[in-house]
Amino acid sequence: MSNPTSKYGEQPQASGAHSLAEILSQPRCWADCLQLLESQGTVREISRCFKSAREWIFVGCGSSYYIALAAAASWTLITGTRARALPASELLLFPELAFDGATAFVPVLISRSGQTSEVLRAARFLKEKQIAFVAISCAPGQTLETMAGVSLVLPEADEQSTVMTRSFTSMLLALQYLAAALAGNGGLLKGFQALPAAAEKVLQDLPIKVREFVHRNFFEDYVCLGQGPYFGLACESALKVMEMSRTYAQSFHTLEFRHGPKSIISRATIVSLLLSEANHDVEVEVLEEMKDLGARIVVVAKRMTDRAHVVADLAFELACDLPEPSCLTPFVFAAQLLGFYTALQKGLDPDRPPNLTRVVLLSEAAGHPEFADEK
Repeated sequence: MSNPTSKYGEQPQASGAHSLAEILSQPRCWADCLQLLESQGTVREISRCFKSAREWIFVGCGSSYYIALAAAASWTLITGTRARALPASELLLFPELAFDGATAFVPVLISRSGQTSEVLRAARFLKEKQIAFVAISCAPGQTLETMAGVSLVLPEADEQSTVMTRSFTSMLLALQYLAAALAGNGGLLKGFQALPAAAEKVLQDLPIKVREFVHRNFFEDYVCLGQGPYFGLACESALKVMEMSRTYAQSFHTLEFRHGPKSIISRATIVSLLLSEANHDVEVEVLEEMKDLGARIVVVAKRMTDRAHVVADLAFELACDLPEPSCLTPFVFAAQLLGFYTALQKGLDPDRPPNLTRVVLLSEAAGHPEFADEK
């Protein structure tokens, strides 16, 4: 891989070199993944096998569960078909709740490594129930792929660092692409093809802006807000900050934040909003309220309005005319970089966060089931 950092004003460094390269490589990675999806017959096979499904259930752990949240919301918006997300543990521990009322449904199991033990246990459970499922991962030839009836595998999106960055966005984009293909939405499919170039422009100066913002400020509390399809991205945004920088971060539905959680707001609080177009005014109103209470504000938007600019201490604008459902993945760039530079400021290595490994295994011999949780 060529060095993707030089044209963004950054040079690789011993601490966090993999994480930064993987964050900045995302537009190129998406282009490669989209080319793969177009050239192979997997999307057509899934369409042939499951086009008549009345419900889709997306299942994952950690970041992969947040992919599931965003994918389920996108799926319903794009296809008009009911979709929901579940942590793999919920399916395993409370299957009667997970499948209550579900008919003609298709589970989609998500795992970067293809080895996530809770997801594999969910796969075995589904096979025992003779329920066909789809899998998506970034590692070819792993157990999940061999267990699934059909799999989307994106090897270009895999990472060397512990924390998921480009694998998160690439798997989400692939699931959105699949939804558009099943819905026969040619306009949205074209939008996905244009997304890498639009995202590449955004990354020209965003790393430097985020680095300078982090260096100028100190925050004790990090809050990430989003509604609808953006809520799963808000959850992932908070997780990136926590994982990379060992900094406490929380996520909320935007309007829910004013119902109690706003009590934590101080001048040491940063509030990041993933701003939707459809609900701009009511969402910005929440930020204005938090700004008045002393919070610093980060706004991520497809298009920044004057009102959003006034409230934002740091703004990230995608500045493109693509359909809104096709623009979700770049919304996590700011949080990935915020976690990265906060970690460096604290003297931590974002590639190797303390207490985390890329795959966690608990031995069966120790009296525990085996787990391998995605980070």
